[in-house]
Amino acid sequence: MTKKKQKEKDQVLVIGAGMAGIEASLTLAAADKKVYLVEKEPLFGGKVIKFEEVFANMECSTCMAAPKQQEVLQNEKIDLLTLSKVKEIQGEAGNFTVKIEKKARYVSLEDCIGCNECFEPCPVSLPNEFEENLGERKAIYIPCPGALPNAPSIDTENCVRFTKGKDCQLCKEACMFDAIDFDQKDEELELNVGAIIVAAGYDLMDSEQISDWGYNGEANVYTALEMERLYASNGPTKGKITLRNGKEPASAAMIHCVGREKAGYCSGVCCMYSFKFIHYLKDKLPEIKLYDIYSDFCMPGKSYQPFFEHLKDKTEPVRFQDLKIADQNGKVRIKYKSLADKEEKLDVDMVILAPAMVPAKGTSELAGILGIEQDKNGFFGFQSSDRSPEESGREGIYLAGCILGPEDIGKAIAQADAAAGKVLALLS
Repeated sequence: MTKKKQKEKDQVLVIGAGMAGIEASLTLAAADKKVYLVEKEPLFGGKVIKFEEVFANMECSTCMAAPKQQEVLQNEKIDLLTLSKVKEIQGEAGNFTVKIEKKARYVSLEDCIGCNECFEPCPVSLPNEFEENLGERKAIYIPCPGALPNAPSIDTENCVRFTKGKDCQLCKEACMFDAIDFDQKDEELELNVGAIIVAAGYDLMDSEQISDWGYNGEANVYTALEMERLYASNGPTKGKITLRNGKEPASAAMIHCVGREKAGYCSGVCCMYSFKFIHYLKDKLPEIKLYDIYSDFCMPGKSYQPFFEHLKDKTEPVRFQDLKIADQNGKVRIKYKSLADKEEKLDVDMVILAPAMVPAKGTSELAGILGIEQDKNGFFGFQSSDRSPEESGREGIYLAGCILGPEDIGKAIAQADAAAGKVLALLS
């Protein structure tokens, strides 16, 4: 076990390296605190790096995220721990002991230049989770072009060297910089920190829970994140919007409030990203016929109404009560009941669902490790007159971003700064 012990009041643990975790880390580092930024994935940046643009001003997502990512990588006050998970936390505010499991990457971050020459020889191909399974990857891989750190990792659950005991060294032989290191080992780190910020993000409601909306991974029914990757210039189709058969859609429907009743709440930002997809589709396919199918609209924030007004005339709005989706001879058939209780149907080439935002996988396990409660929906934090939203209920542990519930990027970043402020007040 590797121990890293300094003055606890000068050290902070941040869990989750999305935009909220990055913002909190940079704020704390600027205040001369040592930060351990823990991320379970081999890359960092959160869901934002899957997007090409962000609403409401349709800014370049990479232009927003990449400079902050580089700041993290170059900041001597921040230790970025990818492929890492918190396993145990003991102690109290001002003096926490944290055990972290850090998995081996099997690639040297110092020696690798990100040339990708090691990918092609790998005999294993499998669906790429980062690309929402719309593309493939190898057992040694970088999730997408432009990912940071710009070095691959080996998926030991699928690599033949680790799963079948074969002496496969094809990736190592292809690397002229000798960056592949099969001798790396998983580590257990023990940190001493004065405070903790949790920014572990969110997921979209999984496909099994939205299967009654026609989603099965085979029909031309797509989730919001799949649409993001279809439009992304570094995505599996290099930004070309196509159906699963490779053809361009001539018609598409955005469907709001998917899973809202099951989740028990409105996610708030789904309407906005559905309108963003209208922009995406009209940008790449100007002649496409679009339908906006909704039961309700939600436009939180004064900057969002102009965005809606700009895009609403580019679609045909359809308000529904009950709705069913089915594959129909290569088309997607949408059956719905109008507000006048009339049964209607609509056939389109493509359907894009706006699933509810839900707590990230592993949130319940993390709550148990941290010793803090979840609300009835599984998120952290409670609205209380005597406690700010960033407070977890356990002194020394603070919350930021979508771990609190569905948020847009701006609000998540503001919460990260607020949480960092709470930490600095505590430790000083």
